Amino acid sequence: MIELKNISKWYGKFRALTDCSVTVNAGEVVVFCGPSGSGKSTLIKLINGLEVFQEGDLLYKGQSIRAGATRLSDLRRRIGMVFQHFELFPHLSVLQNLTIAQEKVLKRKSKEAEKKALLLLDRVGLSAHSHKYPAQLSGGQQQRVAIARSLCMDPEVMLFDEPTSALDPEMINEVLAVMIELAQDGMTMACVTHEMGFARKVADKVVFMDSGAIVETNSAEEFFTNPKSERARDFLAKILH
Repeated sequence: MIELKNISKWYGKFRALTDCSVTVNAGEVVVFCGPSGSGKSTLIKLINGLEVFQEGDLLYKGQSIRAGATRLSDLRRRIGMVFQHFELFPHLSVLQNLTIAQEKVLKRKSKEAEKKALLLLDRVGLSAHSHKYPAQLSGGQQQRVAIARSLCMDPEVMLFDEPTSALDPEMINEVLAVMIELAQDGMTMACVTHEMGFARKVADKVVFMDSGAIVETNSAEEFFTNPKSERARDFLAKILH
């Protein structure tokens, strides 16, 4: 579904990513983990064009994005993204947050967009809150709205950039529960997260990064029971205890 080939990125003279290569297959859940500042969020944002890269290539279903073979706007219709800080429109109701892109981008009729939105709000357990505004919701509820909003666009892939890091501890599980359900339903997902319990439960593949480079790529079972690199072993020893 997605292939990153020897991606390198600079911010001025600072090299943020170095020769990063990874594949995300259809129906696969790939978790990116590692210490803060390791380049995880930068790498995942490249996938739908929120960051640009200077070297390497990015392919979506075999088509090069770097070469312009797929238009960026078309790519973003197929790849949903959920951010750390929700990014909901504060002046729109929950329902309007879910319908506006359907109507403007997908050209759906108002009734059809509302029907889709209410169906997905019910899926994330928030159908009773459709009339509220984001400020009237808890952080966990806002993040679930953000997930439902992305799903409204019928994405082929979902990207999650540390979706629980801005939440209070008691709100984390309600968001992870929605993500786990998506994974179990076969959604192709790429997730940046520090939630190792989630990673161990649902990930097909774990990509461990440090200092802008991919140190290790392994199955979740192998990564957590027998990491190949000393850096990954050190990271897990600290984060799991």
